[in-house]
This record gives sequence, structure tokens and C-alpha cells, in this order.
Amino acid sequence: MRDHLERLGSIIGNGLHWCGSYSQTIFATWCQMGNWAKKLATLMVTTGLIVAPALSSGQINLPDMGSPADALLSKNEENRLGRAIMTQIRASGEIVEDPQITEYINEIGYRLAAQANQNGSHEFSFFVIDSPVINAFALPGGFIGVHTGLLEATRSEDELAGVLAHEVAHVTQRHIARRLHATQRQSILSTAIMLGAILAGAAGGADSNVMQGAIAVAQGTAAQQQINFTRSNEYEADRIGITALAAAGFDPQGMASFFEVISRGTTPHEFRVPEFLRTHPVSSARIAEARGRARNYQPVHTADSITYGIAKARMIIASRVTPAAAVAYYEREPYEYQSDVERYGRAVAYLRAGRNVEALRIFEELANKDPKIIAYHIGLADTQLENELIVESLNSFESANELFPRNIPLTIHYAKALLRIGDADRAHKMLLDLLNIVPPTPEQVRLIANAAIEAGETAEAHYYMAEYRLMIGDLIGGINFLRQALAVPNLDEIQRIRFEARIDFIREFMTEEQLQRLQRS
Repeated sequence: MRDHLERLGSIIGNGLHWCGSYSQTIFATWCQMGNWAKKLATLMVTTGLIVAPALSSGQINLPDMGSPADALLSKNEENRLGRAIMTQIRASGEIVEDPQITEYINEIGYRLAAQANQNGSHEFSFFVIDSPVINAFALPGGFIGVHTGLLEATRSEDELAGVLAHEVAHVTQRHIARRLHATQRQSILSTAIMLGAILAGAAGGADSNVMQGAIAVAQGTAAQQQINFTRSNEYEADRIGITALAAAGFDPQGMASFFEVISRGTTPHEFRVPEFLRTHPVSSARIAEARGRARNYQPVHTADSITYGIAKARMIIASRVTPAAAVAYYEREPYEYQSDVERYGRAVAYLRAGRNVEALRIFEELANKDPKIIAYHIGLADTQLENELIVESLNSFESANELFPRNIPLTIHYAKALLRIGDADRAHKMLLDLLNIVPPTPEQVRLIANAAIEAGETAEAHYYMAEYRLMIGDLIGGINFLRQALAVPNLDEIQRIRFEARIDFIREFMTEEQLQRLQRS
């Protein structure tokens, strides 16, 4: 891996080709960097801390189209590249951390990926970017991002699934690696400049946080544009995505339907111009072909899942400027004419606005009507706590936990409730148990640290804050927290060995500049 990156740095050092206005801007930033290849190697290796869950073998038997690209970019290198980018996107703070939205988008994504994945050879991770721009993108290593603007713009779950299926196909067909292989030097340089900007933003001056956030999020939405997928790549992603849609039980027309909506400009006026049209050019011929291909499959008449409506409702509420605006949105029509999902949105809006009694009444009604919906139980328990019905809230959480053990959103909400009432020890144990089952997000790791400090586990709190800093790419901050952990009195020997080993591991991937900064800190 290091040899590959050193060769890449050597190529960059021999000269750069101008690649358009975007790259020219990026190049100006890149020129300020020193020892680019070493920095990139550091970032790539350290992001190996995050592991995406593997998927089962899919039902679509497709040839391995990405193998020729292995000579330039192996799957392992592709994964490290994706994790490097994700580290910076996470550091920007633009990822939606609502566990219910995250759980839903991964549920749909894994359902599709299980059908398109080639012999289980690809890993996937899905996330949501807080942005009104209508777009979705695939990064190297199976990281797939969806903007909140796109989620709100979809008219059905089938349309959302159509977009995700398309992005999944970009990953399974290794279009990024294949593009690099096809264009060799020029594409390597374009990608290098793009990543250089991310690293430059991370290492910037007084306003580095602003620069880092802007560059990281822009990188995510511009990734596919920078790589410049060919028309054949787009058509291939459509073809394989439609096959995955049908195999996963969605309407195969969902993809073409969404393409048609955004190409006609029929999305809500408050949304910005769909970035999707630039990163995934949509023509009338492409829409027609997608519809024609979808007709080869048995028509499917699906109803939107309740979880789709719940995720969309939570996103709509979060995107409104004020709680009052969210309430106004859901009070547009009388309560008696609203669906259960709309009533759920109204209840969440009431809760955000402090109208807790009204929210409680709705959540009680929904939970009694349909006890199989986890979100209703979470909403009920959270609202009971806001109404200072502590015993009732804990009972609701516990009952839900028995019905849905180790459910991620439920566990996180339950742990937060326990922290509010002072039962930090129980919250800490609950979160650690979840950590052993699923890979956590940075925010979940930070929550574990908060629970640990409240439970009096000071050393462990510093350790998990170190892991949080590492997950967002702050190696020096991570080591400093580990140093604080080592300074805790009465540290047992096992903890000491674990903390020191972690510091030694991180040091191996730090640049000379970082090591010098560490000595001064």
C-alpha cells in the first residue's frame, strides 16, 4: 500500500494536467501541501479503524467486471481510499446522526446490496448527508451517501430504492477503479488532487474547520463528477440496479420514475437544482431505456413501508428552521384526515416545540394501534420522559427492549434516557453491549464516552473519546486522550497495556510533522 502511494506521489511530482475549473481550484489548495503521498498513506491506514459489515452472497450472478482495475487499484486500496474520504466527511459534521434515519437507509441499502453484490465480495455502508441538494453518490469501498434533499424529493420508497440500487451497482461493478484503469495517469492525478484538497482542509490554519467542512462535503457530492463516469457506466448501473430492484421486491419502475421527476423539474421549489442531474446525466433516451428494461420484469405494486414515512417525517422536521415551522407543516390538514405516518410527524413536531401533552396523546394512540412499529415505542417513551413520567418511560423502554432486543435506535434512545435520570452505569453497559454487536458511528462512540464519565469510569471515558477523535481523523487528539487515560490514578495493568499499545499503533502512521506537533502538545 505504501509503495503504491509513494509511486502515486512520484507521478504527481512530475507534473499535473489541468482537469477543469473544479480541479484547478483544488490544485491551488494542493500546492500548499508537503509530502502528499505520506499524508494520504497516514489517513488511509488510520481509517482502517472503521469496519463495514459484510453482506451475504447475492442472488444476481454477474461477472467480476472490476478485475482488470486491480492492477491499478486493488479492492483493499479502494476500501482504504473510501474510508479516508469518509473520515473527512464525518469530521465535517454534516452526516445526519439520527439513529432512526440511519437505520432505515441502511436497511433499504443492504436489502438491495444483497441482490447485486457479487458473491459477497463487496462491503457496504450507507449514510445521510444533511443537505437540501438533491443528490446521492458512491465512494470507493462501498460507502454510499444520500442527501436529505433527495430523500424528501422522492415520492415513494420505490423511487428511493431506485436511486440506491443505481449507486450500489456503481460499487459492485467497480466503476471508480475501472475509470481509473481506463484513463490511467490522468484519472489518478484528478483523484489525487481531489483528495489533496481534503487533506489540506484538514491541516489548515485558523479557519481550517470551515475549510474542512466545506471541502469534505463538496467532495462527497462531487466525487462521481470528478471521476467522470462514462455514459456506459451510467447505463450499466441502471441495468444492474433495475435487476436488483426487482429481485429485492421493489417496483422496477422506481428508478425511471425518479429520473423522470427530477429531469422535468417537478421537485418541490424549495429544493435546489438537483445535483443528481450533473453527477448522473439523465436524458430522455436513458429514461426510456430504463422504463423499457423495467417492463421485462413482473409488475410490482408496492405500498410504502411505515419506516419510509417515519424516516422522511423525521428528516422533514429536522430540516425546518424552527419547531413552529415543523408544527405548521403537519397542521396543514385536520388530524382526523391524516395517516398514521402523518400523525407520527405531527407528534414529533409537537415534541420538538415543547407541546409535550399533545405529543403524548398521539404517541399513546399510535403505540396501542400498531405495537410492531419501534418508532412509536421510542416516541412514547421519550415523550413520557419529557412529561416527567419517569417510571412510565422506563417501563415503555423496557417493554420495547424485550420486543426488539439490541435494536440500534431503541438502545441509543434508551441509553440517553438512562443518562438523563442518572443511571449512567446501566447506560454504559447497554451501549458497550451494542458495541460488541454492530460497528458504531462516531457519535455513538462519543455517547459511550459520556456514559463512561458519568458512571465514574474516567479512564474508559478518555479511551472512547480517543477512539472518537481517531474516527474523525484527529490522530494527535486521539493520543492526547489516551495520555489522559494513562494519567488516571489506580489504573489497572490491563488497561495500561491496552492504552499504551494503542498509542504505539497510532504513532506508526503519523507523519514527522504530526509527531513534532505531538511532542509540543
